[in-house]
Amino acid sequence: MVADVRSLFVQRFGEQPAVTARAPGRVNLLGEHVDYNDGPVLPAAIDRHVFLAAAPTQDATAQLFAHDLGEEVVIQLDSLDKKIDQEGGDLPAWALYPAGVAWALAAARLEVPGIRAVYTSNVPIGAGLSSSAAVEAAFAVAWESLGGWQADRMQLAHLCRRAENEYVGVASGLMDQFASLHGVAGHALYFDTRSLAWEALPLPAGTALVIADSGVSRDLASSVYNQRREECRRAVEILQEYMPGIQSLRDVSPTEFAAYAEFLPPTIRRRAEHVVKEIYRVESAVSMLRRGEWRSFGAKMYAGHASLRDLYEVSIPELDILVEISRRLPGCLGARLTGAGFGGCTINLVEEDQTGAFMPGLQQAYLEQTGKDAKIYLCRASAGASAKLGRG
Repeated sequence: MVADVRSLFVQRFGEQPAVTARAPGRVNLLGEHVDYNDGPVLPAAIDRHVFLAAAPTQDATAQLFAHDLGEEVVIQLDSLDKKIDQEGGDLPAWALYPAGVAWALAAARLEVPGIRAVYTSNVPIGAGLSSSAAVEAAFAVAWESLGGWQADRMQLAHLCRRAENEYVGVASGLMDQFASLHGVAGHALYFDTRSLAWEALPLPAGTALVIADSGVSRDLASSVYNQRREECRRAVEILQEYMPGIQSLRDVSPTEFAAYAEFLPPTIRRRAEHVVKEIYRVESAVSMLRRGEWRSFGAKMYAGHASLRDLYEVSIPELDILVEISRRLPGCLGARLTGAGFGGCTINLVEEDQTGAFMPGLQQAYLEQTGKDAKIYLCRASAGASAKLGRG
């Protein structure tokens, strides 16, 4: 795909690119909707990527061509605050992500040279696999190379998150950008979003990650994602009356939650219960990974999905059907929705020698029950984003 995007750049601009970059999407095995509550998460970068080719320009413009959409825009880099293109029109939604990265890098006093860029992706859009974070990470490492500076990967993750939070307007946590920039091949990433400590944990030997795309996409910025975040904030405010020292739901143990849950309104209580118990699930699941208890780990995945469905209420019937089908198929150790929910994908941990039967079995049963054609992907845990300088 790097060779493909290089060819696309030559076709579009008639010259070789000066830099190529790639950034992976991600799945989250456990720890959903806890990253903005200071909780630990367990994502893995996957071998589906955004691929980018770029060359510097002599002026302060970014000429961006989104190949998959067939759309192009030119942005004045000295007018990023206005969120307009060179002609004065509003930036299209897809362009807010690279423009937001340029804006965040410039605010951090990092060199953001003018560029011509082409990018393409095999990360499904709107499927909960963090295609937006992959776009952000790819542009961040490309500008890093062209700008001649070096940044710590965690710093880049924070800047990409700032782009998404403050420029695009999605109140996401840090997990997606972290995973895209820090991925380790063959490993899940335990990431403590409060301390920023992280550890690469080998995925179970003899297993594979199978992603099932429900075919129902969602626009995260216009979903109830931000509402869920506000509900968590409200839960903390109320619980602080009884636990003055807490700063987030991360500070509430399951035992403490049981003691004070009755003081929360019913909806707020359900949201907080999911977060508190999901944080505990991640911590216990990490111990299971270290001990090689794959089936117990898979059971935590199923429990996490039930919580997202019943307490956090971010699942949809199609995702529930995919998870229930997986239970009946040989070789599946665990399954759950991955990403923010409201559509998108499930992640299935499957015995590798059973994937040949599992994948068509899941697809066929889903078609029979919903009339929808699920796209099924066999994935591997991937290395994080990288860029390479050099023409030709």
